[in-house]
Order: sequence, then C-alpha cells, then structure tokens
Amino acid sequence: MKLGYNEATCMKRSSVENDLKLCEKYGYDYIELRLDMLKEYLKDHSIEELKGFFQTSHLKPYAFNSIEDINFCGEQQWKELVDLFTFGCQVAQAIGNPYMIVVPTMGDDMCRKTEAEVFEDSVSVLNKLADIAQPYGVKLAFEPIGDRRWACNSIREAYEIVKAVDREDVGLAVDCINVYLHDKCADAGYLEEIPLDKIFVFHINDCEDLPLGVLDHCHRLFPGDGCIPITKLTEPLKRKGYDEIASLELFRPEYWEMDPEDVIRIGAEKSKQFL
Repeated sequence: MKLGYNEATCMKRSSVENDLKLCEKYGYDYIELRLDMLKEYLKDHSIEELKGFFQTSHLKPYAFNSIEDINFCGEQQWKELVDLFTFGCQVAQAIGNPYMIVVPTMGDDMCRKTEAEVFEDSVSVLNKLADIAQPYGVKLAFEPIGDRRWACNSIREAYEIVKAVDREDVGLAVDCINVYLHDKCADAGYLEEIPLDKIFVFHINDCEDLPLGVLDHCHRLFPGDGCIPITKLTEPLKRKGYDEIASLELFRPEYWEMDPEDVIRIGAEKSKQFL
C-alpha cells in the first residue's frame, strides 16, 4: 500500500502549500486535497502552479474530499452541490487527480429512512454525478459513514449500492473508524466479498475506546494508538493485492492545535507499520 495524507488531519493550522511541502518531506506518496482548502489556495496560486508541483514531485494527488450530503437534496441544495462537484472535476482533470470522494447525507432524520429509500436515492444520485464526472476522467469513491446519523452507514449497504450502479467509475472509500462505528466492525468480514477493483480509497486511523453513541470523529487517533483492530481491515486488502492509497485521515481537535509538521511526521511513522 502507498502512504497517503488527507488534509482534514491538520486543516485548522495548515494550508495546501504547507501540506504539499511536508508530505513531500516525510515520504508520503499521495495527498487527498480538501475542496475548501483548494479554493483558498487558488486565491493566490494558479492551477498551473499546482499542476507543476505534482509534475516535479514524488507526491501525487489522489482524491478530492469531499462532496457531502448527496442524498435527498432539494433543488437549490442540488444546484450548489453540482457546482462544487463540477469545480472539483475541472481541477482534478487539470492536475491528474483521479478520484472524488462522495459522502451520504447526515441528519437527525436519516435514521428514519428505510434502507430501500437510501438505496434508490443513492443509485440515482451516483449515476447523475458519475455522468457529470465522466468527461473529466474522474471516478467516484462512495464512503459510508458508520454513525446512524448518516444515510448509508455500512460497507455492506454501500457496496450493494455501488454494485447496482454497475459502473467502472463508481467504487468505495473504506475508512477504519467508519467500519468501527458500525457496531464495532460487525461487517468487516464483508471486505472479503468486495472485488479489488471496487475499493478505490482506504482511510487509515484509530480511535478512543468509547461506547458507540458517544464515540465520534473527533475521537480519532493516530493508527495504533487506539482500539480499532486495524489489521483486521488491512489484511483482507493485502490478500486481495490492494496496493493503492492508505490515507491518514484524522479530525481530532487536539491534533489541529499541534504543529502540522509534528502531526504529519508522526502520522507517517504510525501509519507505515500497517502498510
């Protein structure tokens, strides 16, 4: 597996310029750029400048994060989503970024949606977004979020949606904490059933040992520092021959207050033991 870095990890005290420099310094292979940080970067830099960096660097772009709340959109919400998505696709094409991560809708009412409703809406939306992305050569990585506040929260459910979409350019993003949040890795074994060519992105992280319902994304930890059985998730990927990104993605406020260089350095050291 290749070592990746997701910009959420230091987003409060860092920038695209800084993340690029530090990820190159500490031997990361890939970076997942955040769309909000990318927009900030483009206020003072050009797409050509960003493209030029990747052309001369070991570090390469991998996936943009993220298009969120894709389910059950109203008309105005959908228009804004498509505008952001199209912007992302245009920049992705220019710099050679192959994937866009798309995330189901979060809301207190999502737990009342039936699986059939989520399935039907997700299949429709993913097809619409994939149609937009196709001319740009961008693929969609659909990421289930383990908490029931999100419309789709299990690997099983997400793969059934992706399988029904049945397109080469639509696959999955698998995230350690999201697998753990779904009943403490209850469907981790389902990874064995997912074809290798449908696993587009893998996010590596750990978390505090807290009860489900209390545990949240702010409780993420460096890989190996918490209670997630990470090897239970990486071993099936290794057996399949997965050799793409294992991307460090942390949303921990404590890490946001640290020097980004320390976080990126420690993150590389902690992640590499599982690759």
